[in-house]
Amino acid sequence: MRAFLRRLRRGAPLPAPLLADAPRPAVSPRDCGLRDAMLDGWFRSETGELLKGFAISAEDTLLDVGCGEGVATLFAMRQGASVIFTDSEFDKVRELARQVAEQSDVPALGLVSNSLPLPLAQGCASKVVCMEVLEHIEQPEPFLAELVRMGRPGAQYLISVPDPVGEHLQKGIAPPGYYRAPNHVQIFSREGFGQMIEAAGLVIEHRQATGFFWVMGMIFFWASERAAGRELPGAVRDRIQAPYPALMEGWARTWEELLVQPDGLAIKQVLDGFMPKSQVIIARKPLSGAVAEPS
Repeated sequence: MRAFLRRLRRGAPLPAPLLADAPRPAVSPRDCGLRDAMLDGWFRSETGELLKGFAISAEDTLLDVGCGEGVATLFAMRQGASVIFTDSEFDKVRELARQVAEQSDVPALGLVSNSLPLPLAQGCASKVVCMEVLEHIEQPEPFLAELVRMGRPGAQYLISVPDPVGEHLQKGIAPPGYYRAPNHVQIFSREGFGQMIEAAGLVIEHRQATGFFWVMGMIFFWASERAAGRELPGAVRDRIQAPYPALMEGWARTWEELLVQPDGLAIKQVLDGFMPKSQVIIARKPLSGAVAEPS
């Protein structure tokens, strides 16, 4: 012990095992998730694509249904597009309206609505976004029909729902309330999701699986909540907020370390295909008189 203290006073290097045990800086799951999403083609500011294949320009009017924190609305605003955003929660709409007004002078409209129906004119949007919303809807077909009504002929749609593999896995881990209203009341099979989009009259242009990182992150979140003795409070937000549990931060650090390995990106792509957080579809409303054909 005396020898150790003498080395410490002299500034000598500590033994390797002690260095390995030193605390490492925290990694934000939110920041890690953003970097992971960008690897999948999200938020391509240089090309104006919210997701690769879904470009937004100043000539567009974007409708963001179930806007939440407004990531799609804010991205479109930065491209100069007019924006319409709706959510059933007043506080979300108010906060997003404040951000839009502070950051831009683009035409903008925020609505508090459950979207059945939307209090908007038919064909009001050239781009329609609805991400992680349909799983909360008891009758998704009428809801989706309302989204289709909002699009102009030729309008493009970006729609996502949770993937069934991750949802069924979490059913054994998440609190029972996570799968009751107002939370997740639908689990869409991959085949069923595509069929529902086509049955609504849209033509699928692109399909993508994304977000294995967040499936595992949610598992670590549920484990942390259970350990802390916390119950599920009301509606679960799709994006877990800081402060993050230590387990989630540890997972974010591990994921980032994996991604910088020589085969890290290839491993990520395999895992995203096996158990993604979300299944994503880019689709288009046919031009007037055109007939939608299955992709």
